[in-house]
Amino acid sequence: MASFVTEFKHLEIQLEDIISATNNFDESKVIGRGGFGKVYAGELSHSQSEEKSLVAIKRLDRRYGQGDTEFFKEIRMLSCYRHENLISLLGFCCQGGEMILIYEHASGGSLDCLLGSTDLTWTQRLRICIDAAKGLSFLHDPNGTQQRVLHCDIKSANILLDKNMTAKVSDFGLSKMGPANQQYSILITSAVGTPGYCDPLYMQMYTLTKESDVYSFGVVLFEVLCGRLCFEISNGQLKVYVPLWRKCYEENKLHEIILQDLRQQMDPSSMKTFSDIASQCLRNAREERPTMSRVVEELEIALESQEFPDLRLEVLTKYEDILMAVDPLLIYKTGKQLKELLSKGLIINEGKKWLSVNDKGEHTERIYIEACNPQSFSRYYNQEELLRHPTGDVVNSRFPGGRCYFYEIGFKARVRGEYLTPHISYTLNLVFRYKDQRDVNEYNPLRYKIDGEDETKVFMIYPSTHMREDGWFIVPLYQFTSQHTTVDLQFQFEYRRAILQVAGIEFQPSEEKVQLPVFEEYQHIVDAASQSLFYTSLYELKHILSKGIHLKDYKEWFSLNEKGQHCHMISIKDCLIPNDDFPSQYKSDEDSR
Repeated sequence: MASFVTEFKHLEIQLEDIISATNNFDESKVIGRGGFGKVYAGELSHSQSEEKSLVAIKRLDRRYGQGDTEFFKEIRMLSCYRHENLISLLGFCCQGGEMILIYEHASGGSLDCLLGSTDLTWTQRLRICIDAAKGLSFLHDPNGTQQRVLHCDIKSANILLDKNMTAKVSDFGLSKMGPANQQYSILITSAVGTPGYCDPLYMQMYTLTKESDVYSFGVVLFEVLCGRLCFEISNGQLKVYVPLWRKCYEENKLHEIILQDLRQQMDPSSMKTFSDIASQCLRNAREERPTMSRVVEELEIALESQEFPDLRLEVLTKYEDILMAVDPLLIYKTGKQLKELLSKGLIINEGKKWLSVNDKGEHTERIYIEACNPQSFSRYYNQEELLRHPTGDVVNSRFPGGRCYFYEIGFKARVRGEYLTPHISYTLNLVFRYKDQRDVNEYNPLRYKIDGEDETKVFMIYPSTHMREDGWFIVPLYQFTSQHTTVDLQFQFEYRRAILQVAGIEFQPSEEKVQLPVFEEYQHIVDAASQSLFYTSLYELKHILSKGIHLKDYKEWFSLNEKGQHCHMISIKDCLIPNDDFPSQYKSDEDSR
């Protein structure tokens, strides 16, 4: 006892301060009652605040069967396990024969008192369940080396709500600890828990596992769905509704038990996901019950379906072109899961490209060098001779499994980006490594020219700046602002002495905004171009226009002759007047502009 008080001295609060805060435990200060005694509201200064704040003061009454063991266990548990969805212990008092615990004040009350409330919407109920599930999941699989905790008394009365309606799991007096590094923690114990919520297998074998908590949480989920407690006492008889709820689910008759005021609010997909996971929690075989982390995932899916019923369709439409290019097909349930997959990156276009989407919705596109169709200037080499896999353990995480172009002789490469984010700046990077690592520190600049520009660019390669730890270099070749999702560029790389193994080209979103020069006479043409144009002078722009470009989503063709005269071509499809009696027939021609 003395050693315990010494260990948690920083949490100890004087009895006289508690008496003052509760007006000597006046009945007007009581905010709750239970199998432990009474809970009072009062203002106290405590370990987490030097100033007084409103707290909940639990005064244990030994007449109700809870004693020293439960009291000290709660202190030790809540001081070690801190999570936003677990109620916080602020202090304790063990003086004058009193055993008092001080918690953060949950002004929203307990969930059991709100189950039948018509003011508690379906969306709010989902959020409350997610919060509580996260708290319980943390206890089952804590971070670090802490032991796993089995709560052993999960029920709606032990789920408290703060002023923001954030749910917090409370009351750890009956909880048990087990090893965190084992798949199953089985504890043999005397009677614990509350009738109606208790795992039926516990009543048979007197063993507890984390799946026992999962069962109890499944009961809470059905309470939230049905808007009532799982039991009632009538004429001294206990009636438990869980068997009825399970039967209604199995017979597809949930409409008979769902709280009537909730029915009109529910998205059908949300309700199905919620009821499915609730039912799985109640399965007879413990090994068939889900983990609490899985429960959290399914509840979040139910919430997304409720809040954003069109989000999945919206995301699918937004990324339709990308999804069609992925092989094999992606597996996901929600728009959120799809976004997570996109953020990690996907290999598309038969393994020739890699694409990811960041938090801002900006696309990074990587193009394997073999997709750039590199053409050597030398007649002594063909493409297949120069395109081959690196030897040894040379692996490029940016272009996994791809072939490299062995660059010594000058060559041309066409770079076509297809999935860029319009109206943002990009840096176009070349990814390569030296074939002979002894050449890394020698003077050997990279010389190249962009098609349409007269100036040859010279880039100095510095290992300290451009080389990664794995030996691969990332060198910026060009910066531009994309006007469309697609862009076509051609590069001419000049002869160099040291051989490079080129893996590919990367379009990387850039923080630095790049603006093209504005020439009023041709700006309307630039704005209407179907692909982004690249130029640094009026001469370069005219050179590009003289070759011809597509306008207005490839519906028109524009070119500029030597005298500066404009030539427009419009697709015949956009010229004809539709005639329902004689519908037009079109045939594509690869030679057509």
